[in-house]
Amino acid sequence: MAAKTTLLLAVSFLATMLTLSTSQVLPPPLLTATCPLPLELSPVLLTDQLTKLAASADYGNMVHVEPAAVAHPRSVEDISLLITTSYNCSLPYGVAARGNGHCTKGQGMVSDGVVLNMQSLSTGGNAGTKIVVSSDRTFADVSGGALWIEVLTEALKLGVAPVTWTDFLYLTVGGTLSNAGLGGQAFRFGPQIANVHEMDVVTGKGEVVTCSANKSSELFYGVLGGLGQFGVITRARIALAPAPQRVKWARLLYSDFATFSSDQEKIIANNAHPDSVDYIEGQVLLDNGTPNLWETSFFPTDAIPTITSLVNEKGIVYALEVVMYYNPANEAIKDQQMKQLIRQLKNDRGLAAMKDVTYYEFLTRVPVPDPSIPLAHPWLNLFVPKSGVSQFNDGVVRDIVMRANITVGPVLFYPVNRNKWDDKMSVVIPDEEIFYAFSLLSQSNVGDWQKYQDQNAAVLAYCEKAGIKVKQYLAGHSTQQDWIKHFGPKWAGFQQKKAQFDPKFILSPGQKIFN
Repeated sequence: MAAKTTLLLAVSFLATMLTLSTSQVLPPPLLTATCPLPLELSPVLLTDQLTKLAASADYGNMVHVEPAAVAHPRSVEDISLLITTSYNCSLPYGVAARGNGHCTKGQGMVSDGVVLNMQSLSTGGNAGTKIVVSSDRTFADVSGGALWIEVLTEALKLGVAPVTWTDFLYLTVGGTLSNAGLGGQAFRFGPQIANVHEMDVVTGKGEVVTCSANKSSELFYGVLGGLGQFGVITRARIALAPAPQRVKWARLLYSDFATFSSDQEKIIANNAHPDSVDYIEGQVLLDNGTPNLWETSFFPTDAIPTITSLVNEKGIVYALEVVMYYNPANEAIKDQQMKQLIRQLKNDRGLAAMKDVTYYEFLTRVPVPDPSIPLAHPWLNLFVPKSGVSQFNDGVVRDIVMRANITVGPVLFYPVNRNKWDDKMSVVIPDEEIFYAFSLLSQSNVGDWQKYQDQNAAVLAYCEKAGIKVKQYLAGHSTQQDWIKHFGPKWAGFQQKKAQFDPKFILSPGQKIFN
């Protein structure tokens, strides 16, 4: 009898809790003394310490800022209501959209405001659906919180895919579009922001706006590369093309930078040709113990001693990576084209290797980091104008990075064509027809990252003194004066858009541009 009574009480308690949650009678948090949140947001907002702690750090693991609440929006209306409430307050709270938390300097954080967990959002009108491919398979409507790996998986089911990618696919669509979305396909197809037809955006006033190049174009171009300052991307219409099934994937090693950069520039100059390579990136191998295993594992085992010896002798070796897409029906032709390209390049002889893998295997080549190993990632990403790239290699790569001998992690170095970028977008790039993406992707133990930040500062100081007009990508400037210098001629327009679309400085305060 006692057991039966206990069971009935338990069932009664669960029923009561279910009724409370479904009837939304739990009061929402009070973010400021003058800002009570609407009752309908109660199920969306979480204020427990564990949830807030998870939103207080990012991939960089160097900045920690605790929000007042974390929102898991069910719909665009939830986001609009949350921002509108802040906008109507006498003391507005900040709102920061968070994708997969892959920022490195706290850009997606907010103190005493609300972090939006964008991965909980589906596409409008399609409950639970994040990706909807059009009937003609030329575009996909994608939730701003969808991961690119999800976009790839869904699109491939229909034999299509976006044409340009980041190296790591566990990033959200809204996150990369707020920056640029850069990878090895950008020289030919442009960055991800150049392959968007339309977006739904919630502005800093809480207004929901559908924008494109022909409709609300000022907001459209402002949001692309706009660092989250003008609106929250809730839906993006991404261009699709027929997906290849396989790729020819080659890596070649160079001991001379001038030859390495010359070969890269010859390849990207051919981007309009149908037989052009589809992807190109370069990497720097440093003599800091052993060469990067990511690079050497590509080569036959018997070539590793030669590579190691070369890196030890030269201190630096450069690796060129090129990829050609194909379908099985034209494999022989593509194989011949790749081999012909390799013969034309001037790498160190005998240090070239080629693989043949599926398109999916290639795009997912960068693994998900092990979350059980806490690391800091004091990254530095720069766009370097071609006119200064040789001096940059001598002064930065050789004199600073190689001599410091502390870098653990990939060092990327490859060219991009400027004509694949639209200057109306907010993103800032060098004012030359060819510029290089340089990424110093250092990692360290938590709490041991300052020496890497010091190295990054030394790199920037050298460029400033040498007159190399680099631009930071995924920048982490800490003062408005630095941001004004960063945007240069674009600053006035950027400031005007902020006044128009987010006049109370609610959105993305972690960027430290206006707050």
